[in-house]
Amino acid sequence: MQTETKGTTAVTRRADRLPQVADLPRNPGMELDMDWVMRAQANRSAIERRAATLPGRRSVKKEYQAAWLLKAISLIDLTTLAGDDTPGRVRRLCAKARHPVRADLLEAMGIERLTTAAVCVYHEMVPTAVDALRGTGIPVAAVSTGFPAGLSPYAQRVAEIGESVRAGAAEIDIVISRRHVLTGNWQALYDEMREFRAACGAAHVKAILATGELGMLRNVARASLVCMMAGADFIKTSTGKETVNATLPVSLVMMRAIREYHARTGARVGYKPAGGISKAKDALVYLSLLKEELGHRWMQPDLFRFGASSLLGDIERQIEHHVTGAYSAAYRHPIA
Repeated sequence: MQTETKGTTAVTRRADRLPQVADLPRNPGMELDMDWVMRAQANRSAIERRAATLPGRRSVKKEYQAAWLLKAISLIDLTTLAGDDTPGRVRRLCAKARHPVRADLLEAMGIERLTTAAVCVYHEMVPTAVDALRGTGIPVAAVSTGFPAGLSPYAQRVAEIGESVRAGAAEIDIVISRRHVLTGNWQALYDEMREFRAACGAAHVKAILATGELGMLRNVARASLVCMMAGADFIKTSTGKETVNATLPVSLVMMRAIREYHARTGARVGYKPAGGISKAKDALVYLSLLKEELGHRWMQPDLFRFGASSLLGDIERQIEHHVTGAYSAAYRHPIA
């Protein structure tokens, strides 16, 4: 995403202080280090206590809040993953990705161009999305490897990645085999992730851990490390189809795993919370946690994404309130 500014409004100045997209070397991965993996622990009570205090301790107001919300929009993987998806729905979603906020609201804040980070769809809809986004620079992400359960035949899962890449997907969101985590078979998880990464070729790969099905935060920490060692460009919380999706405690564990991996290897890995983030105030809390744990550099689309659909509508309502002083009905900001 790029923001092009016009004028010198306070909101524009605040937005410009946040980093923009930069070229990032991919995570090359490393050999599986079982000692490192098995040393990974998670103090649940301390993690939950830290996460619980964040919404009350960190808040931004007025033009600062508007700037952070504009930043949040630029970090959204605008998503539709429904069984009744149609080409028409996907084209409408792509139109919203290209113009996520009403032009009059952007003009009032001195912003000339704003887009979401990507559009995420099932493989069947990749060609439609690629065509609708041609020339915009907005990548298409495809969910793959038997999404959401990851239980289709292994060869079929690997082949699905290749099909999506050939169809034009620049990013592939794969799902790991949860059984490897639950049984502690870290070598199997590493080998699987390594092969998925190879099948992606030049396309960036996001590893979906399905954290709500991993049982313990310690498993989340270890699975995060293994996937990064195997070359994942992003680690992602959820498919959005689990009973429990993105949470602040899980995010804290995964961000700290990313920080430790970067400290040891020098490689930066992205983070994507997905599922259940539907309110603008929640997005602000996640961005606050991200800034505290990983710093400004991660507040860019190449290192952070929200997996969301309804989140954009609520953010747009908050932006309208900032501009006009009044809240509007949700139907005034349609998504698809």
